[in-house]
Amino acid sequence: MKRIEYDVLIVGGGIAGLTAAHRLVDAAKTAGTPLRIAVVEKAKNFGAHVLSGAVSNPRSVKKLFPDYETNGFPLEGKCAESHLTLLGAQRAKDMPFAPPEMNKTGYLILSLSNVCAWMAENLVEKTKDTAVAVDLYNGFAAQDILYSGQRVTGVRVDDTGAPEQDNCYAKITIFADKGLLSRDLIEKFNLAQSNQTYAVGVKEIWETDQDFSGKVWHTLGYPLMDGNFGGGFIYGLKDKKLAIGMVAGLDSENPNLQPPQILQAMKKTPFVQQMLKGGKLARYGASIIPEAGWFAMPKELAVDGAMIAGDAAGTMDIKGFSGVDKAMESAMIAADVAFGALQKNDISKAALAAYQEALLDGWVGQELKASRYYRHAFHENKALFSDYLPVVLKGLDKGCMMSGGVKAFFSGPGGLISGGLNLLKLMGGGGSGELRLPEDRTCPKPKHNAVPLAEPEGFAKNSVYLTPDMVFYAHTHYHHGNDHIKEFDAAVCKKCIARFEAGNNPPPCVGDCTADVHSVLAKDGAKSHQMALENCVQCRTCEIVCPEKNIRVNPALHGSGPDFRGL
Repeated sequence: MKRIEYDVLIVGGGIAGLTAAHRLVDAAKTAGTPLRIAVVEKAKNFGAHVLSGAVSNPRSVKKLFPDYETNGFPLEGKCAESHLTLLGAQRAKDMPFAPPEMNKTGYLILSLSNVCAWMAENLVEKTKDTAVAVDLYNGFAAQDILYSGQRVTGVRVDDTGAPEQDNCYAKITIFADKGLLSRDLIEKFNLAQSNQTYAVGVKEIWETDQDFSGKVWHTLGYPLMDGNFGGGFIYGLKDKKLAIGMVAGLDSENPNLQPPQILQAMKKTPFVQQMLKGGKLARYGASIIPEAGWFAMPKELAVDGAMIAGDAAGTMDIKGFSGVDKAMESAMIAADVAFGALQKNDISKAALAAYQEALLDGWVGQELKASRYYRHAFHENKALFSDYLPVVLKGLDKGCMMSGGVKAFFSGPGGLISGGLNLLKLMGGGGSGELRLPEDRTCPKPKHNAVPLAEPEGFAKNSVYLTPDMVFYAHTHYHHGNDHIKEFDAAVCKKCIARFEAGNNPPPCVGDCTADVHSVLAKDGAKSHQMALENCVQCRTCEIVCPEKNIRVNPALHGSGPDFRGL
């Protein structure tokens, strides 16, 4: 890549980045103004590193693509049946009083990887015969941010040995990545107001003999029964495909979550087994989810020459899992402000600050503020899920759920009544003051004693997989020399290993890995940390849960990594 100057550079070709690009193109075409845009995306193909549920409120898709139902936009369907299901090891039951935010009827069922691939292709088509130029640099990973004083001037991309030619410059840079580079911008300008709280989501696509299209299930309960925040999802896709996944909070005391195996445990239940009968696994992947919401958003979303949008800005609203629509809306507002700033030839922080004001004053900010204590509600009331929920599920499996429920209901001040009321108060927006959740990396306990799960009966063993076997379905491929995970100090890792193994647990980087990357090597009486980087799906879980901040995940070079297309 030779040095080229752009008006707007977008870092990250996910849903937020491509939304910003589309909005800029539309604005320039309407105004009849020339505009040069670049999108740098680390994956070999657009969509290849994008993984999400996703069942989305259609409002932002409608805004960007008013003709989305007829223009070829890749829909997997619309939700016609929405269920919130209490899942036990042997039985399942729909909850009769599901929160309204969990009713997804009428929402769009999407494969976000397919959406991003289509958006990139469509972006090229819509700039033909116009004064707008869009350069799509897929397979180019942004490595560092470039500055002139305190102003962002662009990024350095793949390190191929010619530093000046590896720089991409722009008047305005929009960071729409998932933290791989935006974290550096936030740190440099001290923009963090609170710790971000993450979950990790693992997902599979199954080709089945049955048609579940338009049906959506979100599950609560088995196998997350130790107070850990999370749950399952099952979405019926077109062509008799099924998306199935689990989301688990990384603020868990358990250093040995084994996220892929949490999903396998869910798949062993009769409720899921009947859906998978006769089917076969087609795809697997994993991704992190920023869940803290309002309080963890950067205190400023713009600096001189740059803006932060989408997941990088923490716009995910865990209440109702509203992420796609808010990421798109934030990107559209950022694009509108960026275009206006360029027209006025003012790319200062003051000019770009209108983006944050419009975002937070609009429906995105209003909804995020209303749900600002939602994630904290579960963190503060873990006993409800570690003590009460297993009792209820045990009753459910025995066909007498109410007996367990009544016992827990009258369990005193620490039981369902007080805890439930506090939970509902916080979920509904009650609470006061600023909130600072603990860093995820401080939560794993070396001596955590995980409660063994009751094994479901009669599951088909060929429907569940060991983690090393699942990696095959992530289609990872790395070029030689892709050392994209950095261990800063091997001695620090050795001490961490010793501390956790003394409590009969692996270190969190090993126990929470989604792709069998991290392991402990025993040699000559000593134990050390080792990595199989060729397995990595670029989820960043290891970096987030490392107690010593001794691991950093960088964007893989030259288009390397997983291939999530179709997930």
